[in-house]
Amino acid sequence: MGALFAVLQAATLALILALLYRPLGDYMARIYTSERDWRIERGLYRLVGVDPRSEQSWPAYLRGVLAFSVIGVLFVYVLQRTQQWLPYSLGLPAVPEGLSFNTAASFVTNTNWQSYSPELTMGYTVQLAGLAVQNFVSAAVGIAVAVALVRGFARRRSDTLGNFWVDLFRGSFRLLLPLALVGAIVLLVGGVIQNFNGFTEVTTLAGDTQHLPGGPVATQEVIKLLGTNGGGFFNVNSAHPFENPTAWTSLFQNVLMLAIPFALPRTFGRMVGSSKQGYAILAVMASLFVISLVVVSALEAAGDGTAPQLAGGAMEGKEQRFGIFGTALFGSTSTLTSTGAVNGMFDSYTALGGMMPMLNMMLGEVAPGGVGSGLYGLLVLAVIAVFIAGLLVGRTPEYLGKRIGPREIKLASLSILVTPFLVLVGTALSFAIPGVREDVESTSIWNPGVHGMSEVLYAFTSASNNNGSAFAGLTANTPWFNTALGVAMLLGRFVPIVLVLALAGSLAAQDKVPTTTGTLPTYRPQFVGLLVGVTVLVTALTYFPVLTLGPLAEGLN
Repeated sequence: MGALFAVLQAATLALILALLYRPLGDYMARIYTSERDWRIERGLYRLVGVDPRSEQSWPAYLRGVLAFSVIGVLFVYVLQRTQQWLPYSLGLPAVPEGLSFNTAASFVTNTNWQSYSPELTMGYTVQLAGLAVQNFVSAAVGIAVAVALVRGFARRRSDTLGNFWVDLFRGSFRLLLPLALVGAIVLLVGGVIQNFNGFTEVTTLAGDTQHLPGGPVATQEVIKLLGTNGGGFFNVNSAHPFENPTAWTSLFQNVLMLAIPFALPRTFGRMVGSSKQGYAILAVMASLFVISLVVVSALEAAGDGTAPQLAGGAMEGKEQRFGIFGTALFGSTSTLTSTGAVNGMFDSYTALGGMMPMLNMMLGEVAPGGVGSGLYGLLVLAVIAVFIAGLLVGRTPEYLGKRIGPREIKLASLSILVTPFLVLVGTALSFAIPGVREDVESTSIWNPGVHGMSEVLYAFTSASNNNGSAFAGLTANTPWFNTALGVAMLLGRFVPIVLVLALAGSLAAQDKVPTTTGTLPTYRPQFVGLLVGVTVLVTALTYFPVLTLGPLAEGLN
């Protein structure tokens, strides 16, 4: 019965995403190619002094991304530091400096890593004006960068990639806001709370007193998932019944996380003039997603040990209302996107099962990845796959009519090396610096030994890949982790964006070369298999040594 329910749940999710693929993908293509501006957009253009008809070179586009993001970090930081004077602060004090920096970096980079209990740290004004707003605009930034790269493939002899401010406002007002409104209503119907009640004191059945938190949860929950952000209103995230009451709301939350990332390949295909190319990218994303889901579900269902066998699987750290498959599905979805939301605790997964969410992020979160970031990450890998194929057959590599020369392959290679560098260096420094190591081992790690190593590795993997999920066994609200993870989030987000936009500018400046008999078809199953192989191989070669020190060592013990 459990297996049948799992199959039905997965089939329902696949059917919904299939139904959304064309209309949502086509709608996003129209958003970013339309010449018409909405009235609210024209007002915002005048406010920030932007000419919507004036396009930008890639350096100008990048300056817009960085300037907007710096302002966002400063704004969220100041909100937290002045929280005690703001309305609806719930009597909470100002957030400490280190934690304020970490949180500001986290939400502006679409990571939403939380080193704190939200309901005990953030008042409603900070949650709404700071964190929820960044949930919208950080997602819109990611989509804008992806669209800029797609324009780089689509344009010929052009020195511009569009206008960042136009892409930002359109993504926010035409895409994310309408979908979030509909999604919030569905969550309200499902029982997710939405109020400004603060804390309510209740008497339990045992006669004890308990303080139940309230808040505008539904409106923040929907954009945390739709924008692949992940920061929960409550500490236990989507495992909390106020955020995720039932099995069907959990399935709906999976739809929210996957809808835009899985539809963006359709947008890509429409903008480059070939729907086949979009289907090829979709096939790669779907293949990796299915493989990950099957593996983690099998590992959790077959959990070793007496207690898991009696429970029918590894049920520790999982909500009964979701079960093993519902938790595995949610965990795979959130780590294969850049969402980071959880409805169960990864720290309670089996050793090898807990390695899978880590591997999902190490893949670069391209199956399907975060909103925007997944598409541009996979397109960068496609450039590398085409280059490798060209070397194998002795031909000049081309992708979508653009030659992949030394400049393009250098930018693509550097882009995929950024996050592994941050993950490995951050993890190594946590144990190599004497004073830091003592603090990490005595304060942060609750499970010493190999498992503790996995917790630290997971933290830097999550931060550097802008995911935001946690292994749930690490105390990260310390000076070292607040600073190191904050820096990893900023570098992990913006260094790849710099390289991707430079790549887009280089591609846009080229003319398209004609297709010949020697051109590698990049829409056929052979290329899909090659791209899947390149994605997995890059991860295996980069991360396998450190995995042997953590989850592999624990799982094979």
